[in-house]
Amino acid sequence: MEGRIVLYPIMAIGHIVSMVELGKLILRHYHHRFSVTVIIAEGPIDTPDVTAFLRHISETTHSITFHHLPSLFIKPSPNRPRPLVCTEFIHLNNPNLTHALQTISKISRVRALVIDFFCTPALTVASDLGIPAYYFLTGGAVTLSFLLYLPIIHKQTTKSFRDISTTNLHFPGLPPIPASYLPYPVQDRQSQMYNDVLEIGLNLRRSKGIMVNTFECLESTLIKAITDGLCAPDGPTPPVYCIGPLIASPNNRSGEGDEAVHHCLSWLDAQPSQSVVFLCFGSGGVFSAKQVRDIAIGLEKSGQRFLWVVRQPVSEDNNKHLASEHKDPDLEALLPQGFLDRNKERALVVKSWAPQVEVLNHESVGGFVTHCGWNSVLEAVCAGVPMVAWPLYAEQRMNKVFLVEEMKFAMPMEESENGLVSAAEVEKRVRALMESEEGRVLREQSRKMKEEAMTVWSECGSSMTAFSKLADSWINH
Repeated sequence: MEGRIVLYPIMAIGHIVSMVELGKLILRHYHHRFSVTVIIAEGPIDTPDVTAFLRHISETTHSITFHHLPSLFIKPSPNRPRPLVCTEFIHLNNPNLTHALQTISKISRVRALVIDFFCTPALTVASDLGIPAYYFLTGGAVTLSFLLYLPIIHKQTTKSFRDISTTNLHFPGLPPIPASYLPYPVQDRQSQMYNDVLEIGLNLRRSKGIMVNTFECLESTLIKAITDGLCAPDGPTPPVYCIGPLIASPNNRSGEGDEAVHHCLSWLDAQPSQSVVFLCFGSGGVFSAKQVRDIAIGLEKSGQRFLWVVRQPVSEDNNKHLASEHKDPDLEALLPQGFLDRNKERALVVKSWAPQVEVLNHESVGGFVTHCGWNSVLEAVCAGVPMVAWPLYAEQRMNKVFLVEEMKFAMPMEESENGLVSAAEVEKRVRALMESEEGRVLREQSRKMKEEAMTVWSECGSSMTAFSKLADSWINH
């Protein structure tokens, strides 16, 4: 055994699933050289879906070792954003991480520490122990471009992004992006979260390499701008390894949703080919009750078949789109009177969760209304399904711009001035996706990229080549 690769994710489902897939990838191709350990730091942002996933993976994937850090308590505060709590938690865990790496090093040589970008405080631990540190971005090249170039924009203005919201910002390789589209935590220049993200952008350059869950032909213009050094013109750009798409396989479920899986797929089996619009907004995406009703009205008026995942609203403020805990909604109370009965022949409305990978790959699905979370984007791309882009939080508005204007796999869902999407807009976009010439072109574009995605892990494919170079850097350390 050459040594051990240690992975350090944050405990958010979209991040830890991708990190575990990275571990599987390493072992699939280099099990004779490397073992893999995943550091588990349970704490204030843990959710039931993360707990269920970890239990399932621990029971079914014995080739990966899970090392649990001691429990660490942070007093909760409703006024502190979750990313800020996460960064503080990682920083406080540095002594525990140090001890864990020292313990692991007694058994086998640690060739690399691979960290989520939210785990940036761990860079100092790796440096102190002489362990090469690599980043793994669960987002795409859009996220990497933003993080690398933020220090440059920081020098170009003294204003908060929220104060120049209509100003277009120019990131290398990206179409112009309004300042208001940048993630909410960086909108206030004076906030701690802004400084934390700025520090991530600066520290990316200190790493031995950056892995990105994307593939070359998907974001080729942007990847070239990054690797040419245009996003970090004032400093070095570490080697960038595009090793995607890393997507969770259906058997990664915890097993708790088997009945829901059967219900969704059996309903889809009875629908015509490419006739169904799938609406799902990620593990944390929620709307106000009014927005849910407007979606329902728009879907009904569109005349299309649809499979819709509905979550319980957590607030009447439609700008609060991110929820960490969910309870199943009362559909009869939430949806317009008689909606479920009127649409029972052409629609399936499910509570809280659906087997997204299986649904997107089903023959009956012809379109996807999505929040533009990167895992969902990759799953749609690999299934060849065109999208309506309805971003909610994090970097999703930036993803929307790239999906619509550069990749041309999606059409935009447009908000009104009050932040709501009208029923008429929902009707218009869903119908256009399924019936219009524009929708047909998007479908053809998506089909071609699906074919491209299927080649990247072939012997000479771009992701296989990048991954081989990455493994060589570990072997030669």
